Amino acid sequence: MQYMITDEKRIDAVLSRGVAEVIGAEELKKRMLAGEKLRIKLGIDPTSKNVHIGRSIPLLKLRDFQELGHQIVLIIGDATGVIGDTSDKTAERPMLEQATIDENKEAYYDQIAKILDMDKVEFCHNGDWLNKLSFREIGEIADIFSVAEFIARENIRLRLDAGKRVSLREMMYPLMQGYDSVAVRSDVEIGGSDQRFNNLAGRTIQPHFGQKPQSIVLGPIINGVDGQKMSSSKGNVIALTMEPNEMFGKVMSMRDDDIITYLTVCTRIPLEEIAEMSHQLSQGMNPRDIKMRLAHELVRMYYTQGAADAAQQAFIDTFQKGGIPDDVEEISTPYIDTLLEKEIIKSKTELRTLLAAGAVSNIETGEKYEIFPEKITKPTVLKIGKRRFVKLI
Repeated sequence: MQYMITDEKRIDAVLSRGVAEVIGAEELKKRMLAGEKLRIKLGIDPTSKNVHIGRSIPLLKLRDFQELGHQIVLIIGDATGVIGDTSDKTAERPMLEQATIDENKEAYYDQIAKILDMDKVEFCHNGDWLNKLSFREIGEIADIFSVAEFIARENIRLRLDAGKRVSLREMMYPLMQGYDSVAVRSDVEIGGSDQRFNNLAGRTIQPHFGQKPQSIVLGPIINGVDGQKMSSSKGNVIALTMEPNEMFGKVMSMRDDDIITYLTVCTRIPLEEIAEMSHQLSQGMNPRDIKMRLAHELVRMYYTQGAADAAQQAFIDTFQKGGIPDDVEEISTPYIDTLLEKEIIKSKTELRTLLAAGAVSNIETGEKYEIFPEKITKPTVLKIGKRRFVKLI
């Protein structure tokens, strides 16, 4: 969908929906209403192979700006990714190998294309300019900031108070991200609220290079399916690469408290409709029904209407009518090793916990296992936990 670049109602929606804070808001809105075509920047470090829906929040905001006719500048941080951002970390983040970064970034283009019109995106890698900076240039940029400004950040201060190590390398990250804004001549930077310091670094550095300071649009940080902050390292994400049935089931496993937040920031369902769903929940409607609407919408967004309909029906047949999925994973001996290899279970400890809770059962007989079977006399389908099925062969 394309809007007039000066559509005030649409501009207000872009600057408010799924937005935690706008820095330089007055100047930004004035430029947008004047019809100025702005350069909207987002940087993503390829620290894992998959883009999850937590990262879809700034990408959807980019699409909002793109639909108004602004120029999207998407930076894959193949240089910043090596250094590592500690904005949301309680401990030092290890440096990543360049080979890992290169492997991860290859998968990003197609995933991001599920959200943005990539034919209209200026797509670049920050290694193209950061790796060429001399020590003198780095020194000039570093001279703009003080150590006190860096250690005043809450997560850094907490680490120092706890006696944890903070490396000098970590102090370089905001400078690198800030210089990205100079390199691409950013008018607006999109980020998460945990990125506030890094985004402000760009706004601080740009005047040193004779550029206007960028405005900043910060989005919220959402919880993963387990109620903790969504993070690839925690494994609590809904990845854009998940197959439709897996994505649908993953959404259905999330906490009820986060449904309205997901609907608001991870979809573009009209806010009036979301408000009505929120009202229905407050009046006692089963959260499962609203969650199903969310799951269907997310699968539709990243696949098709048909895939969403099929995933919803598969979920109903499997989990509400007691059926078995059509695509049950077949595993052969040694079963437990294969479960681990295929990442059906996270660890032997998790399996022991499930067995102790009576959460591993034979679909045909209903028998609950206290010890995982080592041998079988015929192919057997097991249910592991609430939503995992395997066929022992």
